[in-house]
Amino acid sequence: MRSTNNNTLDTISADVTAISVVSKIGDKVQDLSELEFEAISSKDGAWLPNIKDMSGLSADDSIPSVVIESEYSCQDMCGLSADDTIPSVVIESEYSCQDMSGLSGDDAISSVVIESCRCFSLAKIQSITDNFNEELVIGSGGFGKVYKGFIDNGATAVAIKRLKAESKQGAEEFWTEVKMLSKLRHTHLVALIGQCSDCQEMILVYEYMARGTLADHLYKTSRNQTESSTFHLTWEQRLNICIGAAEGLDYLHTGTDQSFIHRDVKTTNILLDENWVAKISDFGLSKGSTSNSATHVSTKVKGTFGYFDPVYFHTQRLTKKSDVYAFGVVLLEVLCGRRPVDKSLEEEEISLILWAQRHIKKGNVDRIIDSSLIGQITPQSLKYFVEVAYNCLHTDSKERPTMAEVVETLDLALLSQRK
Repeated sequence: MRSTNNNTLDTISADVTAISVVSKIGDKVQDLSELEFEAISSKDGAWLPNIKDMSGLSADDSIPSVVIESEYSCQDMCGLSADDTIPSVVIESEYSCQDMSGLSGDDAISSVVIESCRCFSLAKIQSITDNFNEELVIGSGGFGKVYKGFIDNGATAVAIKRLKAESKQGAEEFWTEVKMLSKLRHTHLVALIGQCSDCQEMILVYEYMARGTLADHLYKTSRNQTESSTFHLTWEQRLNICIGAAEGLDYLHTGTDQSFIHRDVKTTNILLDENWVAKISDFGLSKGSTSNSATHVSTKVKGTFGYFDPVYFHTQRLTKKSDVYAFGVVLLEVLCGRRPVDKSLEEEEISLILWAQRHIKKGNVDRIIDSSLIGQITPQSLKYFVEVAYNCLHTDSKERPTMAEVVETLDLALLSQRK
């Protein structure tokens, strides 16, 4: 077996006669190829690998969390059905299958890197989704389909995102998301539970978000069509959702040693749990800088039409203020209840940004408010909200607020609403 680099675990085979595992813990690289493994028989006659003896190892020598399980596999099982799954050695909890964007499909399938992301076999994913049963589909898009399923013996609901082969989101975006979400944990970021890359599949397993996307509730496209026809988010609910999403973005920008820029902030990437708590999702286009002090990242322009920061578009310099601009568009959507671009409208109304800015400048804010919100918003709450949305969309990125400042102003809008 060959090692791709010091950060990856070599291919783990179900035929365990000799295994070489290389682990990087801190700055210390350890070769545990001398560990002995023996095969033990399971109740159904299958052979399971087992760690024989680690009693002679010191605390520094031993690897934490080496687990023997049959439901997860880091090997290629393309030809196997769910019933044929071969039990295999799993590195769980502190080990993940991430950071493989530079590897080929075959290398990525059989490589494991230390982190907190679980590896699921394709057979396990097929079992969870009833072989990708269409009745379990809870969302779809250009990337592919999202299925609802349960893991941990039915105790945990999950959303399973399967990228289709022709999707524009390729291996780079897939591993970017795995790498980022394996490192980041925050109340307002969707949690990544695991991934599957067997048979060149690209499947992500997330925590299940019962209320769907923010867009679902703004545009009446909820999975529950009966509810969507009668229910509208109240103004206070919208404020709380915006504050949560803003806190999630602020954490990305400033909450860790390495600053991250989302690059695809939009209402379909803000998910809501059963308690209406907002969480940022979809990190495939995200970029990380080397430090919080970095001013920009030079990169090709990627994102979603209608949310592009004009400065980023013209200079190819991506900054945190690019996310701020896109969030300003989200705020207008929340206030106005319409999409960023609607070609069914008259020409002067197609662009939400231009249409809303024109009315705001004229002092006609009442003309752009979602009709379901009429009579709900206090004047001071509306003033704070419109002010921060307008400032987020400033053509000069330096004049835009930070996400921390956005949170502060939205908090004032919520406080004013409650008075």
